[in-house]
Amino acid sequence: MNQKHYYVYIATNKRNTVLYTGVTNDLLKRESQHKEKLDKKSFTAKYNVNKLVYFEETGDVYVAISREKKIKNLLRKKKIDLIEKVNPEWKDLVEGLL
Repeated sequence: MNQKHYYVYIATNKRNTVLYTGVTNDLLKRESQHKEKLDKKSFTAKYNVNKLVYFEETGDVYVAISREKKIKNLLRKKKIDLIEKVNPEWKDLVEGLL
C-alpha cells in the first residue's frame, strides 16, 4: 500500500517580501504551478510568489491542514524564524527535490 504524502509549505517572491503558506499532496507540481502563474489573478501570480523556502511533510492530510492553519496564524517574525531554522539562506528548495 502506497503511503500518501502531504506537504505544508511556505513560498516567497524574489525579494523575500511576501510569504505564502499552502498545503499540497504534490510539492513539485504545486511549485511548478506557482512558477508558471497559470491563474493570473491568483495571489501567488500577483505577487510573483515562486520560490519554495520551507516545507514539512506528513502522511495525514488533517495534520497538514491543521499545521497550515497554525503557520498562517503566526506572526511574520515567527514564520521567518521557522524558515531560517532550516533554510538560513532562503534558497529555493525545489532544486534539492529534483
